[in-house]
This record gives sequence, structure tokens and C-alpha cells, in this order.
Amino acid sequence: MPKHLPSHLNPRSPLVLDTRELPRRPGVLRTVARTAPAPADLGLELIGVPEGADLSLDLRLESVSEGVLVSGTVTGPIAGECGRCLRPITDSLVVPIQELYAYEDSTTVETTEEDEVGRMQGDLIDLEPVLRDAVVLALPTNPVCREDCPGLCPECGVQWDELPADHSHQQVDPRWAGLSQLTRQEE
Repeated sequence: MPKHLPSHLNPRSPLVLDTRELPRRPGVLRTVARTAPAPADLGLELIGVPEGADLSLDLRLESVSEGVLVSGTVTGPIAGECGRCLRPITDSLVVPIQELYAYEDSTTVETTEEDEVGRMQGDLIDLEPVLRDAVVLALPTNPVCREDCPGLCPECGVQWDELPADHSHQQVDPRWAGLSQLTRQEE
């Protein structure tokens, strides 16, 4: 889970947390509840969080010896289409997140690879990478509108739910056409 850091974080960005009011003493915590617009491309091919949709962040920032532990939940809408019948899907998603953000001068920063642990930039924490990882991993790779969705008829492309029970596309071999007439007469 790479944590690519931009050259400079904007403290006014809704997905950036400012920890200046959180003392650097282990055990001190602060709660944060805010609504932030969803970033672009937050999802998979068939389903995701619409760009700009409201994400509710209910977080707890806890000061630990090596940094700040951010834990909590992200709640937001998801939209997409069924992988079987292509009907629109709308739902909501509640995803837990937890990430340690190491202080710039901590031992953790010196002893770990850049992508192993989150990094603080001064007093700022960028939530977007951990939020993106948590939401995308929680989304279904093959979303369905309902568990028993029968999908589409492979021949005509119409949804099976809208077709009669005896719907079929049997092609009779012309050599056997005479026999099919006999079976119809018996019915």
C-alpha cells in the first residue's frame, strides 16, 4: 500500500488532518467527525463511490510514542451496475480504517520502508491513501443487484427476469426439422 506523499499538503483539504492540537504524549486522544467529498476514481470498474459524494468520517486520533494512530469508520454511498444484468446498484458502505502515521523524526520512520507505515508531514496527516485502500478493498469485485440475479440471456441480451419461463433460442438443425414437427403433434 504505497503512501506517496505530495510535496506539500493543504491543511484546508477535507482529507488532511491537522494534529497541532494533539499533544505528542502517548495516550492522549482526540475525536474528529467531519464530512468530506469523495476523491475521483474511488472504486472499481463496476462499482465505486461517486466523485464528490459525501463521506462521513468518524475518527479517533491517538497520540502514541512513534506517531499518531488514526482509527475509525468511513461511511458513504456507492453506485455502480450489476455484473450479471447491468441494472444500476446504489447502496451505502461503512468501512473501518486504522493507520499509524509516524512522526517525521521517529525511530519508525528510520527503521521502516516508506510504504510500510503512513508518514506525517509536520503536523499534517493525509487520509486519502488509507481511505482509498480501505474503501476499494471493501467493494465487491463482482457486484450484483441481488444474490439470485439470473443475469441476461446470452442470445438476445434481455434480462432473464423479463422473459417468459419457456424462453429459448434453440436452433433446429434443418436435417431434423421433420422430427421436431412430430414432437409438436404429440403435445
